[in-house]
Amino acid sequence: MGWQTVISWLLASTGGLDALSTLVSGLAQDFPAALLIVLHTAPSSPRLLAAIVSRSTSLPVRYAEDGDTLENGCIFIAPPDCHMIVRDPCHLGSDCGPKVQFVRPSIDKLFESVAQVFGTGAIGVVLSGRAHDGSNGLSAITAAGGVGVVQDPLDARAAEMPASAIAGGHPKFVLPVVQIAALLSRLVQEEIDS
Repeated sequence: MGWQTVISWLLASTGGLDALSTLVSGLAQDFPAALLIVLHTAPSSPRLLAAIVSRSTSLPVRYAEDGDTLENGCIFIAPPDCHMIVRDPCHLGSDCGPKVQFVRPSIDKLFESVAQVFGTGAIGVVLSGRAHDGSNGLSAITAAGGVGVVQDPLDARAAEMPASAIAGGHPKFVLPVVQIAALLSRLVQEEIDS
């Protein structure tokens, strides 16, 4: 990937898709980082999320598969009923092990792998949703020197997940979703320039 920045996001069923659509619509076509997305879906999900998200962005969107090569400017979505992880600086992996925080895929699994592999080049974003998945993983990213970003709970359709991430994940930024795309572009550019 050249330089080492990966952005991970957490979405949950309540308000997550709307927040994600708003966010990706603000990203440039040449966005220079890989984007990894976890949306809590049912194991029998018909895999329509990639097509739905692609309506809001010019970036390519696809479901992640074990062994996929990370590509800047590409959005990878965790498949239903399987954790998406980063194996090394160039490859994604899948882990169909136990549920984490009662969910699979889990953002905590993804964030922890991103923190381990990318350290200071990791950016974790937690958006609207219920439950507490993402809080521990965001804490791992910030402990590794990465950046935590959380949607302002007052801006989220479901505030529980952002509030939990703020309490336990130590984010550097808490913003309305409409401001997050510009922040991500700035953070990635700063990483490239450093």
